[in-house]
Amino acid sequence: MSLETFFDDYFTLMMFRLITAVILCGLIGFEREIKNRSAGFRTHILVGVGACVMMLLSLYGFDPYLNKHDSIRFDPARIPSYVISGIGFLGAGTIMVHGITIRGLTTAASIWTVAGLGLIIGAGMYGPAVLTTVVVLLSLILLNNIEKVIRNRSNQHLQISVQRDVSLGDIVKVFDQYDISLQRFEIQNEEGDQRTIYVEIQHAQNNRQVNLFDDISKLPYVRGIYHRN
Repeated sequence: MSLETFFDDYFTLMMFRLITAVILCGLIGFEREIKNRSAGFRTHILVGVGACVMMLLSLYGFDPYLNKHDSIRFDPARIPSYVISGIGFLGAGTIMVHGITIRGLTTAASIWTVAGLGLIIGAGMYGPAVLTTVVVLLSLILLNNIEKVIRNRSNQHLQISVQRDVSLGDIVKVFDQYDISLQRFEIQNEEGDQRTIYVEIQHAQNNRQVNLFDDISKLPYVRGIYHRN
């Protein structure tokens, strides 16, 4: 087996596209890594490079067979279509449910996006690839901060200290009595019989908020309720 088998006419082109996939997909993965998401730097690079390899295979992997047999026909979009539809299982693995809160949707979407990014890099569409990377990073960084500001203005964050024997259903019923929608409901177990419940709700009027706090504090095993900024 000669070196020409490894270093053919497309090797330099493929190497450049794979390196580009590593850089651009790595930038998106690095942003996820900073925020301690379940799929970070390595995952995004692997997805992007894998998609790029599949695209390169689809474009250049069958040239020897096509040159030898005129009767052979193939569709370059066939393999990429399976990549796009098949990458969903990996994104689904990053979605976690905490109480009534669902996390990981943004990371799942970013994984699906870097798969597409790898495909267009493999096809040699460098301009759209760079533009897509910039748009994704701006969305993940800037829009995330804007979203936090909007949510903090429209929602309240409560911390409820309880004993383990507390009935969580009773706490939820109190919010239902005031027609308050729960945006987030998380439970953190601590040492001993202590539990901390983190709740995010829509802003309530001052008089209703006082009554709400009073009703929750009267529940058995509730030790305290605090407003968090």
